[in-house]
Amino acid sequence: MTTITVRNPAGEETGTVDLDPKVFGIEPNVAVMHQVVTAQLAARRRGTQSTKTRAEVKGGSGKPWRQKGTGRARHGSTRNPQWRGGGVALGPKPRSYRQRTPKKMVRLALRSALSDRARDDKVVVVDGWKIEAPRTKDAIAALEALKADGRVLLVAERDESEVWKSFRNLPQVHLVSPEELNAYDVLVSDTVVFTLDTLPTAEVTEAETSDTAGDEGDEA
Repeated sequence: MTTITVRNPAGEETGTVDLDPKVFGIEPNVAVMHQVVTAQLAARRRGTQSTKTRAEVKGGSGKPWRQKGTGRARHGSTRNPQWRGGGVALGPKPRSYRQRTPKKMVRLALRSALSDRARDDKVVVVDGWKIEAPRTKDAIAALEALKADGRVLLVAERDESEVWKSFRNLPQVHLVSPEELNAYDVLVSDTVVFTLDTLPTAEVTEAETSDTAGDEGDEA
């Protein structure tokens, strides 16, 4: 079991906490993480690209010239794909890129990503933000005190409006609620910051994944 230091926003040590070995102590499954992240990125694609076929292009209903006797190739319409301004053969049409992802794979990918960050000492736990009024300057000072460098994934409760307002203007910080935590955001972040209230356990991640897997299974 991994034990890490709990700090306050000033960077001072206030205690320790044991990380759930089922969430932060497993051997990362690279193949599962790759498949889940690929599906999650695919689900972000809007899939609205579209081209017109020869039947959808206006004009060109008449035969450009007679069939025989001109010495030129035979054509029935100037809207054929070989003509400039004609339709597109086998072009893209609106479609969904969503992939079905089993709940167990989504959970395993998230736990693998968290375990990878914990193994590299990139998980930070704060006892509480204690922000009374939104202030970006205080948010910057807290990240510097916690030595949260690079891209930071900050997990905060939705009702902590002062925290969201303080950190949301920082381009290097990505805010998510505990139920939105996913493998992709963890993997693209250099540091993951939790509070004692948002620190995930095996039971919590399984319950949250079960609640959201219907949507995340399609989107992720």
